[in-house]
Amino acid sequence: MKSRKRVLAFVFVMVMSAVAFFWSTPFIWMMITSFRPKLYGGLDMASLWPDFSPSLINFKLAWESAPFLIYYMNTVIVVLGILIVQLVTVSFSGYVFARLTFPFKNTLFYLFLLQLMIVPPILIVPNLSTLVKLGLYDTLLGIMAPYFASAFGTFLMRQTFKTIPADFEEAAIIDGASFFQVLWHVLLPLARPALTAFGIVSVVYHWNEYLWPLMVTSSPSTRTLTIGLASFTQAAEGASEWGVIAAGTVIVILPLGVAFIAFQKQFVNSFMFSGIK
Repeated sequence: MKSRKRVLAFVFVMVMSAVAFFWSTPFIWMMITSFRPKLYGGLDMASLWPDFSPSLINFKLAWESAPFLIYYMNTVIVVLGILIVQLVTVSFSGYVFARLTFPFKNTLFYLFLLQLMIVPPILIVPNLSTLVKLGLYDTLLGIMAPYFASAFGTFLMRQTFKTIPADFEEAAIIDGASFFQVLWHVLLPLARPALTAFGIVSVVYHWNEYLWPLMVTSSPSTRTLTIGLASFTQAAEGASEWGVIAAGTVIVILPLGVAFIAFQKQFVNSFMFSGIK
């Protein structure tokens, strides 16, 4: 019986390993190709076997072919700007829907959640029209503005605040703490795992976002990494510079990859605590 279980476990591990290998094949090819010298040959570029001398020439060519430093700065400003404002807005809105009592609270909350049911591309035209009227077209603030409020973040923080016993808040108020002191010193420290999980989701989503930055920007000085990579790839595809394209892609995803490897345990713990899958 034990030997049968061992065989089944071995087969399961082998099948899962095969699935993981095939699923990660594009990533493996990208990493190998980015370090493969250009003179290695066109047909051999499709090989997954790294039988070559690794070279950084593709990274050098990619970095010199596009202003990645400007793209990095724009992306960091956009991602961090959105995250900072979102942490403030979702904390306040989550507290309001979790703790305060006022007429039609549940109705307003459900109306707020309707945002989750709307497909983002539907909002592109009205949002773009509003930004043009406000004079924010082709600006970094225009990329950030539609995301300053988050229905998902409000829902997550509301549920988190509801799990915190009201005794903590009442004890702080009896000791003379103000509303902001209760929120800053009592509730937010206890809600740190949920805030961390939301921050990870927000950073990854807006780092990889493509459609909205493409619609709201027109000059190279305001492009983010995804828009810059698309323009760079279109130019390199004509010359079949697959090694340079792979190197450019690695340059774009490198910060998120390093952050995930360095904080993998914290990422998993935050998601498990908050229930995000």
